[in-house]
Amino acid sequence: MKSGSKATSFDIAYRAGVSQSTVSRALRNSPLVNEETRLKIQAIAKELNYKVDKNASSLRSQESKTLALLLFEDPTSDDSQINPFFMTMLGSITRASAHRGYDLLVSFQQMDSDWHSDYEDTNKADGIILLGYGDYVDYKEKLVQLHAQGTHFVRWGAEVKDMNIATLGCDNVHGGYQVTEHLLKQNRKTCAFVGTASRRAPEFFDRYKGHCQALSDAGIQVDAELQRDAISTEEAGFAATMALLESDKSIDALFAASDLIAIGAIRAIREKGLQVPEDIAVAGFDDIAIAQFTRPSLTTAKQDTLLAGEMLVDNVLGLINGQPPQTTLLPSQLVVRDSSLAK
Repeated sequence: MKSGSKATSFDIAYRAGVSQSTVSRALRNSPLVNEETRLKIQAIAKELNYKVDKNASSLRSQESKTLALLLFEDPTSDDSQINPFFMTMLGSITRASAHRGYDLLVSFQQMDSDWHSDYEDTNKADGIILLGYGDYVDYKEKLVQLHAQGTHFVRWGAEVKDMNIATLGCDNVHGGYQVTEHLLKQNRKTCAFVGTASRRAPEFFDRYKGHCQALSDAGIQVDAELQRDAISTEEAGFAATMALLESDKSIDALFAASDLIAIGAIRAIREKGLQVPEDIAVAGFDDIAIAQFTRPSLTTAKQDTLLAGEMLVDNVLGLINGQPPQTTLLPSQLVVRDSSLAK
């Protein structure tokens, strides 16, 4: 800093060895900055006789008329790193934002960076939409921090019962129940579930809970060995199904926690010399575009991505306008195709 010149937040950042955005948060007493760092920054600001530029602060507080859509990177068979289900929802969110007079900033969520605290702080966006599965155990702390700093954000996913945050998702328990009930009505007796069933994947876990409830209501005892973990990729579905078919368990139906898993499962069944649905009926979840073109066409639980995109945008705008956060679960619709029908 030159002698006689006015101190800036960048001067404080340099002296403190932190980023400018950290200085900004510390001077606002943000809970995202630990006490030691906050006191250090505030002491340097006082030493430099730093004064907040009220005009600049006022300008930053104005709406940017931009929303940020942050996507988790998913392993995919192509280079997109975006689950096809969310690609469909991305189009709906983009259109809904434009219809409401907002630009949309799309970015990947980086778990090792400070993405969760930069967007509203730097006036990049008025609110955030979080999209993508991810590992809930890994990113829950990010949600806690977003909530603590008062960021306007809404997420697609399973309900979070221990935090009052805005969530929109599918009624996965009911959807899982519907799929399994359908398979049982096709005179199937032994139904496996392929998909991670733990708190790391709460949406898949809810589908598994619905699956288990349908089995119990039909008088069928739940066998934990008929559940195999798999993330939402064709490769994971293939590997999990191969392991299941090579075990001593005999099945005549398989409920995959996603359509991508189901596609991998069908390939595994064929490689074992079995037929779908003659030997094993298969159903998925999501109704991605390719589901109707697989051979055989895939029975699945359809999620309304058009409505979901519109509601995500409306919900985050509601938060910006002072409405309280709420959780809404949308129903899925069973779409019956050849992969599950009794022959």
